[in-house]
Amino acid sequence: MTETNSDAVQLKYLAERLTELLRLRTLPIGMKLFETGEEMAQVPGLRNPREGRHFTMCQLVTQVRMSGVTLGIRHENVLPNSNCGGVVGLNVPSDEFISGREMNGVWFANVEAAGEHQAKMPRVPPGRYRGLAASPLRMARLDPPDICLFYATPGQMILFINGLQHGNYRRYDFSITGESACADSWGRALKTRETSLSIPCYAEHRYGGVADDELLMACPPGEFARGIEGLERLHKSGLRYPITPYSAAADPAEVLSASYGADKA
Repeated sequence: MTETNSDAVQLKYLAERLTELLRLRTLPIGMKLFETGEEMAQVPGLRNPREGRHFTMCQLVTQVRMSGVTLGIRHENVLPNSNCGGVVGLNVPSDEFISGREMNGVWFANVEAAGEHQAKMPRVPPGRYRGLAASPLRMARLDPPDICLFYATPGQMILFINGLQHGNYRRYDFSITGESACADSWGRALKTRETSLSIPCYAEHRYGGVADDELLMACPPGEFARGIEGLERLHKSGLRYPITPYSAAADPAEVLSASYGADKA
């Protein structure tokens, strides 16, 4: 399979196709890390949170995917010295977080378990980056983004993964951090540039407004493009979303033969 072009203009087109093929509820977005604030300021249409206001990363992502704005953030825009900025490399989380004391007695029964949770959390190494911008892919303002993200239901998500596997199969293994699940999505993908699927955590539901039936996919632009290329091929084969339900009490041979041939049904 030939390498799919994944510059900003092509990603804009692909995001439109993904939204149409899977009937997504919210916008696919891109994220990009910047080594200087001056470099980030060159992004067209960039907005910054108001001075003195602090947000969780999942709140900022929701503003982008639902409202369609392009946001640029620094450490001072997220919760001070927390995992929100630490996951994307904008700061080093404080000892209160790293030691586990912050979550001890809340998410974990003891400080040892809470500390182990922090130690195993995927994070972009700190020190290199000073800013992060997020923007809907349809705006083509990040050229290219470091990673592409979208929220989808389990039925939509498995078809995208089927698309990724269509032309060049690989098995995907994803991680479960638990609370602070953003580390499994944009944190892991920004750190490793590997395709990363996550089950959104309590904080993402409470503060980011994530719906109960949403999963989050984060992947490098090339993988995003490859997944949609595979989705197009599946669509032409009749494997489409929404998936038409078939009776659990009926013989499936007739519909199986449409995909696999009568001799395989």
